[in-house]
Amino acid sequence: MSNMSYCRFENTSRQLQDVVDAIHESDCNDDLSKYEQDGLEVILDLAYEVIGLKDKISNIIENQYEQN
Repeated sequence: MSNMSYCRFENTSRQLQDVVDAIHESDCNDDLSKYEQDGLEVILDLAYEVIGLKDKISNIIENQYEQN
């Protein structure tokens, strides 16, 4: 189920924090299914893409602060 647009970033950030916590707690010897391995690889690719969007994200946040 996808996130509703009004809470997309809030919900996704919570889930991403859960992923980060799981990676921190992992001993790197976890037996992941092929689906989990693929998902982890997609997360890494998306993380690089988000980093590339840092300036745009900062502008969005700044504009929101100015509007509120």
